[in-house]
Amino acid sequence: MKLHRVLAIFEKDLKEFMRNMSLFTMILLPIIMALLFTNIGGGIEDLPLEIIFILIGMTFTVISYNTMATMMAEENEKDTLRGLVQSPASLIDIILGKSLVTILMTLISLGISLAICDAITSWSFMGIIALILLLLFFLGLGIAVGLSVKSVATTAVYTMPIMFIFGMSQYVEFIVTDPNSIVRKVFNYLPIYQVFFIEEGQPPFKPLMILLVWVILVFIIVFWTFKKRSKDDKR
Repeated sequence: MKLHRVLAIFEKDLKEFMRNMSLFTMILLPIIMALLFTNIGGGIEDLPLEIIFILIGMTFTVISYNTMATMMAEENEKDTLRGLVQSPASLIDIILGKSLVTILMTLISLGISLAICDAITSWSFMGIIALILLLLFFLGLGIAVGLSVKSVATTAVYTMPIMFIFGMSQYVEFIVTDPNSIVRKVFNYLPIYQVFFIEEGQPPFKPLMILLVWVILVFIIVFWTFKKRSKDDKR
C-alpha cells in the first residue's frame, strides 16, 4: 500500500462522486428524512430514539454501503478495475481510496442529519465507538458486494434487503409489537441494535462484542471476495 496512490484514487473518486448525480443525491436523502422527522408529530423534543436510529441506519445503507458497492461495481461494469489493478496501484489501494470518499460523505450527511434532529452532542464515548464499528460493518458490506457483482444494476438486488434488515431494523418494533416475539428477539442481535442498546443505557460490553463479531464476519467475507477478485484479475 502506497499513501500517495491511495490519495490519488481518493481525489479521482471524489471528483467522480460529485459528478455522479445518482450518488450525490444519496447524501441528501438522510437530510431530507431528518427534516421530515423533525416537522411531524411533536417536533425534535418528541423524537424517539428509535427514529434517530432509523435515520442512522438509512444513512449507513444509502451512503456507506450503497456508495461503496456502486463505485466498485462501476469499475467492474466498465472493466476499468482490471486496468487499475494492472497499474502501479494495488487492489487494496483502490479499495482504501474509495473507502475514504465513502466515509467522508457518510460523515457529512450523518453529521447534518443528526444536527437537524438535535442529536449530535448526546452520544456517549462507547456509543461513538459502536457507531464507528457500525460504519465499518456497512462499509465492509459495500466492499464485499461491489467486488462480487458485475454491474451496478445488480447491486440494487442487494440494497433493499440490506436496508430493511440491517439499516432500518428498528421498524420491526412498529410492525411486531410483542417484545417477546421470536422476530424481535432475532432482530435484537442485529448490528444497529447494539448501538441502540448502548445509547439506551445498557452495559456496553455485550453489545460491543456482538457488534465486533458482525464486523469480523463481514470482513472475512471481504477477504474472501478480495482474494477471489485478485485471482480473477491475474488471469
